[in-house]
Amino acid sequence: MPSSSPSTTAATTPAGPARTRSGSGPATTSPHAYDAGLLLLRLVLGLTMAAHGSQKLFGWFGGGGIDGTGQFFTMSGYPAGNTMAVVAGLTEILGGLGLAVGLLTPLAGAAVVGTMVNAIAVTWGGGFFAPKGNEYELLLTAGATALALTGPGRYAVDRFLPVLKAHRLAYGVAAVLVGLATAGVILLLRK
Repeated sequence: MPSSSPSTTAATTPAGPARTRSGSGPATTSPHAYDAGLLLLRLVLGLTMAAHGSQKLFGWFGGGGIDGTGQFFTMSGYPAGNTMAVVAGLTEILGGLGLAVGLLTPLAGAAVVGTMVNAIAVTWGGGFFAPKGNEYELLLTAGATALALTGPGRYAVDRFLPVLKAHRLAYGVAAVLVGLATAGVILLLRK
């Protein structure tokens, strides 16, 4: 059964196996290092997104809550601002928590991608760098896409789900495409 982490065998290049510093043997990659790195990325990105969603839904962490966020959505050209605030808040919370624990990781990543594509559309034209640019949104989008494509690693709930136990690139690609299509539909509603 294919593993969701890199092989512990020698890394190969077109010229042959990679060598250690001494040049005496093949270099190995620790699967635990790979999985720990994915866990860290999932936790930081996922909890950041969940916190952003709680700003929208509950007004926590200095957020506007549904009414304040709804007004922002309305000013940004979205119809039914409060409904959009609830949809965005739920998507960010559920997608973020899914990433953090590694549950349905491709879909959780796609949820974050979808909301962040809309956030990029809102900040577009303000340059690249904060406070008016979209560097932050782009970084979150890239991180969520990377997690959807690579899978969560071993330290994740997905390891206990038969279908997702061995992550496949096709799952990630399909999920990201669904996230992008959904984002596109929402953007078409924007004035």
